[in-house]
Amino acid sequence: MSKVVFDASAILAAVIGEPGGDTVLKQIRNSTVSTVNLSEAQAKLVRRGFPPDDAWESALTFCNEIVAFDSRQARLAGAMIATTQPFGLSFGDRACLALALLLGAPVYTADRLWKKLPLDLEIRPLR
Repeated sequence: MSKVVFDASAILAAVIGEPGGDTVLKQIRNSTVSTVNLSEAQAKLVRRGFPPDDAWESALTFCNEIVAFDSRQARLAGAMIATTQPFGLSFGDRACLALALLLGAPVYTADRLWKKLPLDLEIRPLR
């Protein structure tokens, strides 16, 4: 099976049981997540009232492989600002996209707007 990349919204959909969470569950064995997006998912869960350690463990449950954010990803994420700024993408979003571009892997996200991005990348919306 080939790799897929999850953004923070995909992890949250699975943890919280939102629409699309079932799709995430089917792809866990193939999943790759940036440390940036794992941190973002944890932070959003903490904001929802999860204790920090529980939020971390819950997010980890839906990540098969975790990839540290490195200089190659940083360079790509930074370069994407002009392309993605009109769509309102965050640094975390760009970090996710950079990892997917480097891996040549599709991205799962709850953000349908990503389908409009002018990137040579397969975006798979959860909803």
